[in-house]
Amino acid sequence: MASDELSSKLSQRLKIEEGALDPVAVDGPYAHHDAGEKASTANADAELNAKLLRRDAINEGESVPRTAKVFNVYTEFKEFSRKQIKDMEAMFKTYDVKRDNYIDLNELKLMMEKLGAPQTHLGLKNMIKEVDEDLDNKLSFREFLLIFRKAAAGELAEDSGLSVLARLSEIDVSTEGVKGAKSFFEAKVEAISQSSRFEAEIREEQEAKKREAEEQKQRRAAFMERRAAFN
Repeated sequence: MASDELSSKLSQRLKIEEGALDPVAVDGPYAHHDAGEKASTANADAELNAKLLRRDAINEGESVPRTAKVFNVYTEFKEFSRKQIKDMEAMFKTYDVKRDNYIDLNELKLMMEKLGAPQTHLGLKNMIKEVDEDLDNKLSFREFLLIFRKAAAGELAEDSGLSVLARLSEIDVSTEGVKGAKSFFEAKVEAISQSSRFEAEIREEQEAKKREAEEQKQRRAAFMERRAAFN
C-alpha cells in the first residue's frame, strides 16, 4: 500500500539522518521522475511525517488527542426557538444526501441550486470556509446553525452566498434577539424570556404527546367495544 511505502521511506530517511544507514544512489531509467510526481511524493512524505510526529508527541504526553466536542444546540443557540432549530435541522437533513451528518461541497451545490441561487465552485468553497471552524471542508449541523446566527447578527455581506442561503430559506431569523438587548438589564430580561419560552415549548410538546396517547387509547377502547358487539 502507498502508506506502507511512504512509512518505509520515512523510516529509511530517519536512519540515514541518524547515521545508522548509508544513503544509496539510484541509477538507471528510474532515477529521474516527473516533477509533478516528486512534488506529490514530497507533500505526502511531509503529511505522514507530521502525523508521526504528532503521534509521538501524544505518546510522550506532550500533546493530547483531538476529541469531538459535544454540544447542545438548544443551550448554545439560545437566540433561536426550538421550532426554528427543528426547522433548520429538517432543512439540514434534507440536503445531507449521504446521511453522514455533514453537508459537503456537492451537497451545498445542490442546496443552492434548489434555492434558485446556484454558486460557482469557488463561491461554494468560500461559503463553507466562512463557517468551517474545524477546517474539514464541510458543514456540520453546528456550523450550519452558525450561518443563521451570523445572518441574524448582520455579520454576513449582503451579496455573500451564505447571506443568500439564509435569505432564501423559509427560516425567519431576522426577528430573533441576536442583535438584542442594548443594556445589561435588557439582556437579563431577554435571557429570562428565552428560558421561559424554551420551557413553555417543551411543556407544549409533552402535552401534545399526552393528548395523542389519550386519543389512541380512546380509539382502541372504541374498537374493542365494537368488536365485542359482534361476538
